[in-house]
Amino acid sequence: MNIALWIIQGLAALGFVYSGWLKAFQFEKANASWGWVKDVPKAFVVFIGVAELVGAFGLILPLAMYIAPILTPIAAAGLATIVLLGALYHVARKEHREIGVNVVFFVLTVFIVIGRY
Repeated sequence: MNIALWIIQGLAALGFVYSGWLKAFQFEKANASWGWVKDVPKAFVVFIGVAELVGAFGLILPLAMYIAPILTPIAAAGLATIVLLGALYHVARKEHREIGVNVVFFVLTVFIVIGRY
């Protein structure tokens, strides 16, 4: 189970680093990639990106370094919240194609919360 959790943590972290990096540091690329970015203030998109980056590092570093390992499930819970709120936003905008990614990352992060708590 520990190996499966590490694999899932790594995959989730990679996904959140990619997404967070685009939102936080490559706004124009994010704007071109995701339609919803045009309708949200840039500062909020950057905030979400930074939160995803911090959360991605929180999925790996605390447990890997065994410094406050309780932060790993807390980071996963925070990321699950971000993804759930994003899915609800996509539902409200009737962007049903976008919801699948949110569901996958929600399941991954909830699995990490349960497995690491």
